[in-house]
Amino acid sequence: MKVLVTGGCGYIGAHTIVDLINNGFDVVSVDSNIRSTTQLLDGIEKITGKKVRNYKVDLCNLEDTHAVFHENRDIVGVIHFAALKTVPESVADPLLYFHNNLTSLINVLKCVKEFNVPNLVFSSSCSVYGNTTALPVVEETPIGEAQSPYARTKQMGEQIIEDYSRVNNTQSIILRYFNPVGAHSSGLIGELPLGKPDNLVPVITQTAIGKIPKMTVFGSDYDTRDGSCVRDYIHVTDIANAHTKALQYLINHNNASNCEIFNLGTGNGVTVLEAIKAFEKISGVKLNYTMGPRRPGDVISIYANNSRAKEKLGWIPQISIEDSMRTAWQWEVSLRDKVLSN
Repeated sequence: MKVLVTGGCGYIGAHTIVDLINNGFDVVSVDSNIRSTTQLLDGIEKITGKKVRNYKVDLCNLEDTHAVFHENRDIVGVIHFAALKTVPESVADPLLYFHNNLTSLINVLKCVKEFNVPNLVFSSSCSVYGNTTALPVVEETPIGEAQSPYARTKQMGEQIIEDYSRVNNTQSIILRYFNPVGAHSSGLIGELPLGKPDNLVPVITQTAIGKIPKMTVFGSDYDTRDGSCVRDYIHVTDIANAHTKALQYLINHNNASNCEIFNLGTGNGVTVLEAIKAFEKISGVKLNYTMGPRRPGDVISIYANNSRAKEKLGWIPQISIEDSMRTAWQWEVSLRDKVLSN
């Protein structure tokens, strides 16, 4: 069975492709490479022995998107990752995010409808809950005020899919994931931000290895255990496996409705400072960091109740925060060693 993965050259997309291949699926990727390179495809081939074709297509271009679907009429599903995802950038340039993230989704849905693709899995985010005080969040937790334009595009994307699913035959799953971290245990694929990273773990590893001289922890006065933000850090291979399980769930018609929503998190809240301590423990590297002011767009505290995904998808996260940091550090070191050997 063939699956189309949009954003397949990205961090979560690449790990999901590995998991799909390991579970017997054929995969084709669509990625414009505006925020990625094809480097992770090489890692995928080394891990799986399969060469994955990537269509270098901007999904905001309907004609080019249509051509990809026309050439792959036999796909059983689409997993839609492709989106811009940097919170500070979305605050600075909201129109870029609304255009890119929503136009691409609408174009994908137009093609899903035209070519009768039966299954869709959508990459959403815990950011849709906003600054909720109901913790841990369940899927029924009310959607809060978006704290950034990025979060708003995820809220709107979910609403578009829900409305679409009511009047079309496509079965859809929306996966709201919390904070993906870590890298594949092989050290062959991992997070590869172009330019300065905004996500915590690559900032930590790049600081530890010397790419970044000093990192800033944004906010020391939040109402949390140690004053820093609380997040639910979930290993990327656990996230990837949930996409495979979601697709299998749809293919087997286990879904109760045309659109279902699942949280993907560990269920444990970890502060930014606790994450730093976990990294320092496994790496033996003392991080050079300073406490700074709060950052626009950040929520205070969020972590998941993942009971629904466990019960319905049979998905259980396996990897601890320490092992997540270990694989992230292994990946960062491998990137440095690759540069030194060239």
